[in-house]
Amino acid sequence: MSSRPSAVVFDVNETLSDMQPMAQRFADVGAPEHLAKLWFTMVLRDGFALAAARSQQPFAKLAAGALRTLFSDLDLEQDLDAAVDHILTGFSRLPVHGDVADGARSLRDAGLRLVTLSNGASQVADQLLTSAGIRDCFDRLLSVEDAAAWKPARAAYEYAARVCEAELTDMMLVAVHPWDIDGAGRAGMETVWINRTGAPYPDYFTPPTQTVPSLTDLVDRLA
Repeated sequence: MSSRPSAVVFDVNETLSDMQPMAQRFADVGAPEHLAKLWFTMVLRDGFALAAARSQQPFAKLAAGALRTLFSDLDLEQDLDAAVDHILTGFSRLPVHGDVADGARSLRDAGLRLVTLSNGASQVADQLLTSAGIRDCFDRLLSVEDAAAWKPARAAYEYAARVCEAELTDMMLVAVHPWDIDGAGRAGMETVWINRTGAPYPDYFTPPTQTVPSLTDLVDRLA
């Protein structure tokens, strides 16, 4: 592939959105803050399990179900339905990471086509990017709810390629999750791992084509 992909495809949850505020949402309802990370991991686990079984459910349904499981034996400060709603509302109102707005604008200004591909709903991505003032940087907001399976199943990336009318080998996936990098790489895409924390990349996954510490660093690489 040339140094300028036909489409730069972004994961949304954690890649673009900053999930740090979710810890406070859990505290608000009387739950331990550390459950925020466990909850998101549970949602991904269940989504992946359904994909492996050739099935799927919407992210929001799995998210609510995981919360009810986590909260079942806790003495919350709100009733269960209100607590679940408070957490899910917070998830739909997250900010972007500090490097995202400038990075997206610079990539757009460089003439690159930006799209998102999320295991969550496209409406969540729309609200996230609109609140950050960068919705106009993205050509399309895609969700696996319209595909045959969740990422990292190949069908999810193939769906994005069909919608973008591009070949997988001409597309680039940008994500913070090694499992997403692995899935896209196996499907034939170029991949960029955003490693904001300096963590090591798991050696059992397909390695990324490039690794950058922030989205703004990707701009320099592609320029």
